[in-house]
Amino acid sequence: MPVNSPAPSLWWSLLDFGALSSASKLLMLYGAAMWLACGITYVVSLNDARTLRDVGIWVKPLKFMAATALFVWTTVWVAELANSALTQGQAYWGITGLIVLTSLFEVVYITYQASQGAASHYNTADAWHAFMFGLMGFAAVGLTASQAWLAWEIWQARGIEPLSVTAWGVLVGLVLTFVLSTISGFMLGGNQPPAGAGLPIVGWHLSKDIRPSHFLGVHAQQLIPLWGIMVARFFESFATQALAAGCGLYVVLWAALTWTSLSA
Repeated sequence: MPVNSPAPSLWWSLLDFGALSSASKLLMLYGAAMWLACGITYVVSLNDARTLRDVGIWVKPLKFMAATALFVWTTVWVAELANSALTQGQAYWGITGLIVLTSLFEVVYITYQASQGAASHYNTADAWHAFMFGLMGFAAVGLTASQAWLAWEIWQARGIEPLSVTAWGVLVGLVLTFVLSTISGFMLGGNQPPAGAGLPIVGWHLSKDIRPSHFLGVHAQQLIPLWGIMVARFFESFATQALAAGCGLYVVLWAALTWTSLSA
């Protein structure tokens, strides 16, 4: 799919698994494996009443498995959306390897710690666990850096024609994912959220909790490209301005949530 091709055919290309590159197929299968692991873990959690900081021990692995599955599938989606030709290259294989290596390490370690009834994050009880906590932070940066790398490859592969609004949505979303989630991730690493279940499903708290802004940072990968598709379809000649306005508001909302969580 050329950089400026219309988006509708994208949905069919993702449904046609055989048309994807080998690297994209690997990511799709890896994402499916994460969804399967999430389902199995949920079944296991039904018969395990253990808690950690007043939350079921399997909640964190479940969240990370689901988030990883969504992250890798979205990577395939945005790569196809912006320029499917680059998914055939060596750089995309490098991006794929970085995603799988970093995310699998985090999921495996978090799941193992949960099986032991022990914390993975903020666990500095001894030198080994402190090292692993730091290594998880390093892996998280590597994982989000894969999106900045993908953005760079899309930019490098652009043709002589101007990028479409949809492609710009992908680029901005990928860059914001790296920048915003890395900043909020480091803040989160130094500010443990309050104990307890928090809000339903997400588990966030309304104060002293940076996870809401971190969520926005990570999911710029999906939300900004979706906004790019919408403005390209409905705003026509004002699509560029609408994309810029939406991205600006997104960053403002992220900053407001971050400031609120730190000052509350």
